[in-house]
Amino acid sequence: MAFGFSFGGLIFLLALLIIASVRVLREYERGVVFMLGRFWRVKGPGLVLIIPAVQQMVRVDLRTVVMDVPPQDVISHDNVSVKVNAVVYFRVVDPERAIIQVANFLEATSQLAQTTLRAVLGKHELDEMLAEREKLNLDIQKVLDAQTDAWGIKVSNVEIKHVDINESMVRAIARQAEAERERRAKVIHAEGEMQASEKLLEAAQMLARQPQAMQLRYMQTLTQIAGDRTTTIVFPLPMDLINTLTTLTSPLTPAAGTPSPRSPLPEGEGGGGGGSNH
Repeated sequence: MAFGFSFGGLIFLLALLIIASVRVLREYERGVVFMLGRFWRVKGPGLVLIIPAVQQMVRVDLRTVVMDVPPQDVISHDNVSVKVNAVVYFRVVDPERAIIQVANFLEATSQLAQTTLRAVLGKHELDEMLAEREKLNLDIQKVLDAQTDAWGIKVSNVEIKHVDINESMVRAIARQAEAERERRAKVIHAEGEMQASEKLLEAAQMLARQPQAMQLRYMQTLTQIAGDRTTTIVFPLPMDLINTLTTLTSPLTPAAGTPSPRSPLPEGEGGGGGGSNH
């Protein structure tokens, strides 16, 4: 009886030991196994057997972690205070180092991302933060990846989500953008005038070679005017024709030596009646 009871108890304890030693790891999980406090090996995925009280296992998730970096107060290189938040994508590539080299790799990566975000953006001006986000994202990702490599963590991507600035700075940026658009408009207008003057000069030189071309141009202008619904037609006249008409209609100059019809008679040549003496 006593032997049967002890054998049954042994079987029960053995069954409990087997149940306690069985671990199942999913495809995206790995188990860092320690034997008597020392690192032994990385196991998984699938069925893993752990000796209770002798071995301990820490599960590590190998999937990509999406971490939201809280808004950070950043002073840009041109002394503008802004609030910037971002998102970091990373994953564990070496479970051994992720568990042994750092106490909590999630918290450590989060704090490092915050400090790196402030440090990198503080070296750039506000215009670069607004217009060159891809370049800044790449700079932050490289710095984070270099520092987390010792922890067995790979930072795959960093994205800046929002750059919040105060209302006064928004108005200043709006005025700057308006002034920039006006400057571009004036430059474009000036370039257009320059190109038009160059083309007009070329056209004038070409028309000067053949004066008959000017008459054809006059006719073409009249054709265009006649097509419009207008009551006034401006007909351009050549200056050569106007000078010819002016010469023909000028008064003739009197010939030399021709007396005027109303010239006075010479003295002593007048007529008069004589009286008779008795």
